[in-house]
Amino acid sequence: MLRDLKRIALEACVLIAFGSLFGLTLNHRLVMDAFSGRLVSPQGTIEEVNSPAALPRPVLIDEVQQVMASGGLIVDARSTELYVLEHIEGAVSLPMVEIDAKLSEFLGRVARNRVIITYCSGFGCPDSFDLGMTLINSGYLDIRVFEGGFPEWRDAGLPISGESQ
Repeated sequence: MLRDLKRIALEACVLIAFGSLFGLTLNHRLVMDAFSGRLVSPQGTIEEVNSPAALPRPVLIDEVQQVMASGGLIVDARSTELYVLEHIEGAVSLPMVEIDAKLSEFLGRVARNRVIITYCSGFGCPDSFDLGMTLINSGYLDIRVFEGGFPEWRDAGLPISGESQ
């Protein structure tokens, strides 16, 4: 029994050593840069990565209502069909699946300094975040994402519009 444990421990050490050697072989440049102090963020400078507009900021339902009341724009990232069926009252449609065709018109209509909140079909739906990143990359300064999306809004009994109403 003790002999088996020694063999298993030796095999584990050999596997860890080979795994470490393999990892260092593939990442030797990164390791050397780290030890020499030359690490640089692949996305740009630290200031760019930590800037307020680097990523869309998540918001809760209360903040969505406050932004709407103060003139912010709510943008539905879901498909046109879902938007037509039902959407947050006052929201505009900019479907992520049609972004290439519809973005230029949106850019011409909406000022870059306007607060924009994107939403889609709730938690687990990446379209609102992806749309937020697209808008940031297009020059918008204050993009927020309502992660609860349409389901949370509807379930809270807040105003919705569309053909199903």
